[in-house]
Amino acid sequence: MAGSSVTVCSDRLFKVLVIGDLGVGKSSIILRYVNKRFDERYKASIGVDFALKTVEWDARTVVRLQLWDIAGQERFKKMSRVYYKGAMGAIVVFDLTNSLTLGAASEWKQDLDSKVCLDSGGPIPAVLLANKCDMTNRDADLSSLDNFCEENSFVGWFETSAKDNINIDEAGAFLVRQMMLCDTELSNEEHRWDRIKVSQAPGESQSQSLCCWRPRL
Repeated sequence: MAGSSVTVCSDRLFKVLVIGDLGVGKSSIILRYVNKRFDERYKASIGVDFALKTVEWDARTVVRLQLWDIAGQERFKKMSRVYYKGAMGAIVVFDLTNSLTLGAASEWKQDLDSKVCLDSGGPIPAVLLANKCDMTNRDADLSSLDNFCEENSFVGWFETSAKDNINIDEAGAFLVRQMMLCDTELSNEEHRWDRIKVSQAPGESQSQSLCCWRPRL
């Protein structure tokens, strides 16, 4: 009887936050990324909206992204701890035609880092999007973004345009790659912890291992 091979497929689900000030284009970026379209009519998000994006990452891996579109109004920041819980990645957006939104992006990132983190204690992967690059009336200096990202612990940044579909998919793929790396490192750490528990001699202290372990948010 001929041998048969079985292909093992992996299905990953990641919660991704999309945050930034009012009017920077968060909803338009999500609409372009998920539905491949752009709507000229602007409608501010109220509270939080949701979208689901499925990515065939490779022949054996399907990635499902649960995108949380967090409203940019100041009053919703007070509820951010509830919204952020369980997130594995974030997209922080600012408007290239309004330099004030770049400063606000730093505040959003600080708020994010204070309320959610990886099991290791480090910040979740976050990518910065300099949106509306199709506009000519730019007000922000891109030359400082490398330092800005380093100072604020962003994994990278992209110039984007939801209207002209510039770098939207590229930024999404980059963030997924970063989350996959973190998820793989977490799985490896969990397996290492299991091996420690199994191989540990009776009566041996577990305090050293326990102090480095934190439950997933």
